[in-house]
Amino acid sequence: RQRRHMPNLMSRVLFGLALVLAFSGRASAQEAYPSRPITLIVSYAAGGPSDSIARLLGESMSTTLGQQIVIENVAGAGGTTGAARAAKSEANGYTLLIHHVALAAGATLYPKLAYDTLNDFEGIGLVNSGPFVLTAKKGLEVSDIKGAIEYIRTNKDKVTMGNAGVGSGSHLCNMLIQSTLGVKVSEVAYRGTGPAMNDLVGGQIDMLCDQSTNAMSQIQGGTIKAFAVTSTTRMDQLKDLPTMQEAGLPGFEVTQWHALYVPKGTPKPVIDKLHAALEKAFTDQKILARFADFGTVLFPAEARGPAATKAKLASEVDKWGKAIKAAGFEPK
Repeated sequence: RQRRHMPNLMSRVLFGLALVLAFSGRASAQEAYPSRPITLIVSYAAGGPSDSIARLLGESMSTTLGQQIVIENVAGAGGTTGAARAAKSEANGYTLLIHHVALAAGATLYPKLAYDTLNDFEGIGLVNSGPFVLTAKKGLEVSDIKGAIEYIRTNKDKVTMGNAGVGSGSHLCNMLIQSTLGVKVSEVAYRGTGPAMNDLVGGQIDMLCDQSTNAMSQIQGGTIKAFAVTSTTRMDQLKDLPTMQEAGLPGFEVTQWHALYVPKGTPKPVIDKLHAALEKAFTDQKILARFADFGTVLFPAEARGPAATKAKLASEVDKWGKAIKAAGFEPK
């Protein structure tokens, strides 16, 4: 009797499996990435250089991916608050992070991070790179980089220099200036270089070592003074400004670079799709023109993918770890 019912039972089992597979197939199709909006975390305040770059890329990548990329500004603690939010997010491609050199420096500056800088992120791609510019309020009584250096040496802690928080690029630049000149100035920390630039324009602080991305419009508008760039060569957009090395500070170099990341464990097909969308953004003439306005350049096409991003982060963690310790900075 049981044998007579066996074919019927087997048919039911096979039919059930077919239904499960069919349902799974439909579910997979429905969940094809991306199927909903994506959040792009910016670790600094709205209006700053990282925010500006994120919005340019987000608009282009939204079109390519067919889903809106929503910018979320998570400022604080030199960019580590936003990085921690991203690191703890689900590794499904719906939370991205844009960050710069401060992500690497934070590994040394903050000994109690809520994430592992080298192991909690996967790279999507390197974005752009550019120098910093040493700038000052219009009312500062010096007119060139030699005068600015002498002003810092003479006035020391009476000089107020803004930064975007411990570990920010502006803070690293300030540390290198102080270490090189053997002085200690009064640093004023902000939640991003946007607010710092506002106070520089308003004359509330003396100086700011800011990314060309953020400083360019104010320099060209004549609202602040500009003394020198921190790259090894002069900028095409600011050809009259010498480098810090030309001003008599050998070996002085600080560059800002941005990259996109996702949490560790994000599936490779998702990372590949995001990288392809990022590469598509780099063909947008509007974005390239804005990057040129900022005084930044793209990384070479053959050296800006996920693997190159991971290698760049590792090398910068090592570089700034050594530089910060040499400057005598004591992590808290």
